[in-house]
This record gives sequence, C-alpha cells and structure tokens, in this order.
Amino acid sequence: MYKYLHIYESPKLSGGVKISGAKNAALPLIASTILSADDVEMTNVPNVADVKTLLKLLSNLGARYEFDNNTLKINTSSINNTTAVYEIVKTMRASILVLGPLLARFGECKVSLPGGCAIGARPVDLHLKALETMGAEIKIEGGYIHAKGKLKGTDIVFDKVTVTGTENIVMAAALAEGETKIINAAKEPEVVQLCEVLKSAGVEIDGIGSDELIIRGTNKELLNFDNFSIIPDRIEAGTYLCAGAITNSKITLQNVEPNHMESILLKLKTMGFSFEIGSDEITLIPAKKINPVNISTTEYPGFPTDMQAQFMAIATQAQGVSTIEERLFENRFMHVPELNRLGADIKIQGKIATVYGPTELYGADVMATDLRASSALVLAGLIAKGETKVHRIYHLFRGYENLLDKFRSLGAKMELKEEPLP
Repeated sequence: MYKYLHIYESPKLSGGVKISGAKNAALPLIASTILSADDVEMTNVPNVADVKTLLKLLSNLGARYEFDNNTLKINTSSINNTTAVYEIVKTMRASILVLGPLLARFGECKVSLPGGCAIGARPVDLHLKALETMGAEIKIEGGYIHAKGKLKGTDIVFDKVTVTGTENIVMAAALAEGETKIINAAKEPEVVQLCEVLKSAGVEIDGIGSDELIIRGTNKELLNFDNFSIIPDRIEAGTYLCAGAITNSKITLQNVEPNHMESILLKLKTMGFSFEIGSDEITLIPAKKINPVNISTTEYPGFPTDMQAQFMAIATQAQGVSTIEERLFENRFMHVPELNRLGADIKIQGKIATVYGPTELYGADVMATDLRASSALVLAGLIAKGETKVHRIYHLFRGYENLLDKFRSLGAKMELKEEPLP
C-alpha cells in the first residue's frame, strides 16, 4: 500500500495557522552540534522527515538524542564513527552538512555523495574546493567523499552563492586554526541564525548577515552552546499565504518573522493582495482581482526559488499573463506538466515559464516530483473542480510539519488515503 493526498474542492479558507520552525535552519544547526563539547538543546524544531533523517545519521555516527514535542536534546560527545553512509545520505542532500564539522573535529571523515530532490545539479564541488583551500586532502572513491587533514584559516571566494556551502565552511572554520574569510557568502536568514548560534557558543564571527564573513577558529577547542529556538519557516509561511491567495481568502499566520518574507509579500501585493502585519503575525486580505506577476528567482533577499511553484499555481488564476524565470536550478519546472493536467495553460521556454490566466482547473491524478512542486499541486487542488489525487507525497512530508492538520484547520477538505501498489 502507498499513500496519496486526496483533495476535494475547497474554494474558501479562513482562520489561522501556526508556522513551524524552519527545516532549512534546523538542519545546519543540528549538524553544528558535532562541534559541541556537551548537551545542546533547541526548541521549535520541526518534526519533518528531513530532520528525522539527519538525526538518524548522527545517531548512526554515535550521537545520542531525545526529540519530543519539537524540543531536541542532543549530545555528540559519544560520536565514534565518521562515515556517513549512503543508505541514509541518499534521501537528503542536506546530509552533506556533516562534512565540514566532522572534518574540523576529527581530522578525517567519509561522507557519501548526497541525494534528495531531483531539481537539477547542486554540485558539492564548491564545498570541496573550499575545504581543500583550508588544507584538507579530498578524494572521491566509490561514491564517497574521503576527507582528511587539519584545517587552517584562509580566504575563500565562492564562485556563486551557495547556502549549504557557506554553512559547511562556517562550521569547518569554527574549529579551524586561524582566521577564515568567506567572500560571496549566502545571506539567508538560516545562515544568519547558524552564525549567531556559533557566535554565542564561543566562535568569533564578524559580518553576520553580509556577503563577507570572517570566522576566527578555536583550533579544535569544542564549543559550549546556549539553548536556542529555531527561526520560523519562511517557505512554509509563504506556502500558506499562497493557499490563502489562490482561494482569495482571509487567513492569518502566527509565529512568523515578517522581515524574512519581504520579497514574498511584495509579489503578493503586486498581485493585488494586502496585509495586516504584526510582530509575529501576518493576515492576508483578499484581492479585488488577482493581477499577473513577473518573477525571477534569486538568492536572498531576492525572491526564493522555493516559492516559485506556489506562485505559479496562483498565476493560473490571475487576470492576464505571468512570467516566472528560474535562475537558480535548471530542472525546477517539473510541476508544470502536472499543473497543465489540472487545466493550467503554462508554456516553458528555457528558464522561463509563461502562465496564461485565468484558467478553470479540474481535479485529476497528479504526481509530486519534489518538495515545493508538490505543495503547488496541493494549492491547485484546493480550487480544482471535483477531486484531485496527489501521488508520491512523501516529498511533502520532507518539509511540511502537520500539513494535513494545518490545511484542515483553515477549512481545506483533504485526507490521506491508501491504495495498493500497482
């Protein structure tokens, strides 16, 4: 038997939903506990598949943890194995985040080349070149990265902005000898939180939030972490805002950080929506009419690639032609054929998708291809006439906590169902 999401037309939503902690902040912070001398406690950790995968990986290395009610207590002092095996790493690219801290702490490690969403090439060569610049010897054999050596601070220039690359090198530099300067560093809020937590744990870091970071390493002296809470998930928040937008409904998000969502809010304003914004709440006010939009994905603080699929779903209901340019990943329009199955009129030319709206959507069987693409299909299913079945939904549970309960709390009609394997 396998599970699929059965969605019934839900043309209006209402009420509020509490946003979970950010998966993309939790993952590097969990990996960073490899640098800790003793227990680390973090709260607001999302109970999603990717977090469980990383905890399984650390447990496999010898770490001990308790994860209950979104609070994680973890101790990595018992790590006695530095091989991150393919069986775990293959399901999630973010597993590469253990490479930097394992190498920095133990002087050698073996990490499988990663898997995860099939949204295009996300090569780890930027991570490896940077570690080699810091003095590591790296070989790739049998699908594994073999890394060894004592890391020394140096200047690193990333040829292109890489979030996980920045995070990996920040963690490696934390225990390195001397000063590391990262030029063209990622500025995402998740990178900022990692730097702030490491700074409070005893690492000197300058330039947090800018594209130039300076890290003075502790020369293998382990860190002492304060307790901390994971920042709210801006992509989850954006997805629920898009659910309100596609149904043109008034909904409220709680436990959000509006400052992290400026590019998303600006595009929704362009489309005709307005907001009431508090310190940790956002209420979406329906539009008199939904306007078309032009979007180009780019690094933070620009429009996030993780939100373009959801906006494409809304654009099917806009009064006119929208364009969405995907600049970061070459294979991130796999949801387009599935949206077209539901009745959308979307054409792709190279890196640009043109969405002709408005179109009437009709329920059908569709297939999730990656994490964010699957959320776009859920949004489209809310307004599609009849019933929509979204298959391969394990992608959704990698990044959305309590998705079913949260959508139902807003009035969406959907359920998980099982059917036999073909």
